[in-house]
Amino acid sequence: MVRFWKCYCVVAVAVCCPLSIQAELKVGATVTDVTPVEFPVFVNGGMLSRSVSEVNNKVNARTIVIDDGNERIAISVVDSCMLPRPLIDDVKALTALKTGLKADRILISATHTHTAPSSMGALGTDADEKYVAFLREKLVQSFVDAEKNLAPAKVGWGLGHAPEFTALRRWIRRPDRLANDPFGNPTVRANMHAGRDHSLVTGESGPEDPDLSIISFQSPDGRPIAVIANFSMHYFGDKALGADYFGRFSNGLRKRLAPEESEDHPPFVGMMSHGCSGDIWRRDYKTYDPKAKDFTIDTFTEGLLDIALDAYKKIEYEEDSTVAMAEARLQLKYRVPNVERLEWATKVVSEMGGRPPKTQPEVYALEQIILHELQSTEIVVQGIRIGNIGIATTPNETYALTGLKVKLNSPLPQTMVIELANGGDGYIPPPEQHHFGGYNTWPARSAGLEIQAEPIIAATALQLLEQASGKTAAKYKQSIGSAAQAVLDLKPTAYWRMGEMAGPISKDSSGNEHHGAYEIGVAYFLEGTESERFCSDGEKNRSAHFAGGRMQVQLDEIDGDYSVSMWLWNGMPTDAREVTGWMFSHGRSHSAPTIGQHLGIGGGDNHPGKLILLTGTETSAGKTEIQRWTWNHVVMTSDNGNIKVYLNGFPSPEIEMKSNGSDVSIDQFFLGGRCDSESNWEGRLDEIAIFNRVLTPTEIYSLNTN
Repeated sequence: MVRFWKCYCVVAVAVCCPLSIQAELKVGATVTDVTPVEFPVFVNGGMLSRSVSEVNNKVNARTIVIDDGNERIAISVVDSCMLPRPLIDDVKALTALKTGLKADRILISATHTHTAPSSMGALGTDADEKYVAFLREKLVQSFVDAEKNLAPAKVGWGLGHAPEFTALRRWIRRPDRLANDPFGNPTVRANMHAGRDHSLVTGESGPEDPDLSIISFQSPDGRPIAVIANFSMHYFGDKALGADYFGRFSNGLRKRLAPEESEDHPPFVGMMSHGCSGDIWRRDYKTYDPKAKDFTIDTFTEGLLDIALDAYKKIEYEEDSTVAMAEARLQLKYRVPNVERLEWATKVVSEMGGRPPKTQPEVYALEQIILHELQSTEIVVQGIRIGNIGIATTPNETYALTGLKVKLNSPLPQTMVIELANGGDGYIPPPEQHHFGGYNTWPARSAGLEIQAEPIIAATALQLLEQASGKTAAKYKQSIGSAAQAVLDLKPTAYWRMGEMAGPISKDSSGNEHHGAYEIGVAYFLEGTESERFCSDGEKNRSAHFAGGRMQVQLDEIDGDYSVSMWLWNGMPTDAREVTGWMFSHGRSHSAPTIGQHLGIGGGDNHPGKLILLTGTETSAGKTEIQRWTWNHVVMTSDNGNIKVYLNGFPSPEIEMKSNGSDVSIDQFFLGGRCDSESNWEGRLDEIAIFNRVLTPTEIYSLNTN
């Protein structure tokens, strides 16, 4: 993992209590009504400004204070779209004056409901200053009240699985279906909700995270005190003012776990924090049918509650847990406009004459002026340990992939990631996603941080978890299932599992150190082929999605005969172009394809959906049509220039052809595209192995059965 600590850390503080220290854990919790009392009030979460004068359901701040006798920390989750860092810092400073909490031991996050009062200016909506002043005082009081409720407690971790309730909303568009950005340029290769029309897209741009994580606090005798839940789903959609599914879920926890109140103890507090959801929504566009019955916000919430309660029943608790917390403040740059864009923005804003923006270009023109004035900003990242449980934070709308990076590499066995915590610094796509463009990347306060912000923040979060735990971060590596072992048993020259979370290196798992190099135009950690065979213990197999880029490698060991085994998933409609896509090429970089061997899928009137093999000037095609968005296994063997292509383990080859004009001394291989980058692959590739010999039909069959 890349380390950015020395370059970017301004302040870092941590007090780590060793796990072995004997402690008495105490927890206090409260719910504070932060519904405005003065109307109308601005509501943000949309592109343009709006205000409301009615309350659909209350918005609240839910706060927990945790103390082990040596350290005291606090967590507050607020029903708000975004909370700016200056407001949060004010609340922390005031809280430190009125409680036993230190300012750098407080986590404050927003749920990201799009129907709450505006606490922060973004896009076309300003902050509602009257409400900001009101909210500041309410939040301070919430910490005061929670601290008063401190009482002996024990803590436990639960984990539910809710894939039906979350899905990717950001999809990659076809290369011939680009859309314009607000600046008038055709840069949008990926965007939110593009998957509604399957004819326009090639697949999702990243993974989802279906984990529903739970930290539960109970009294020593088993009475529920509080639950912190965490789930990666952007928002459902509510009526203003309203707390969306976050508030309903929190209230539902209380109704199900502790509906009765007592004068002997404070009421139970449930809270739903926002997981990494920048590219996530509830609708799965792979299977979405607009005619089918959809979730309502209530059925969605009740379904999540059912999963949460099943996980809750299995929780095992620990008493005398210690707590620790570490914080870092980083100075990051904004992606400010160049001279040309700034001139454009200045002209547009001048023509607005001081009125609020009414169109998308006007919104983004105003944002360019603001970014130019700001230039950079300070962000806050935190790592928390409660017993053996970790909490990491980001101040952004973070992609699900970023949350998985932190969770799967965390030094603690159970970790949740709370986003929009300690600030509202907008979307931070992984660097490779900026290449695809789209709303999440357009420079604005809602998505303005430098391109490398995501790896910086993820690395910092892991370092803070290391400090809080006193342990070293893990190094994620895909497990080896029976099918992966079958590949290794055949002694490949190189074996790329394509399970990277980031580029540019594609790691060779054969042990021969033949690592590949990804080009720009690849998305990472998508669901791969046959997880139950290629991985173990229920782990999901991962793959790379190619969208214009390739993976290339030089193999000096290949000098003549060879075989390539690969799993492919085509995302391109087969009527879109003459060649749907080339997935494998053995040729010289930038050279004409007349030298080498090139394997792809035909399109248009050129054997649509069927394997095609080009050698020299001749093309041969297979017999079987490969269905879009399905995994298929292909093996190609080259035996003294006699080429055979096998599909899905069948003993009879799809294609048999004598190589014409190929140069056997070529040592360059391209995956996900042709050597000249013509009609590159649009879809996923997984579990790719190259052998310096010809595989037998029996060996090829074994790759499909083990």
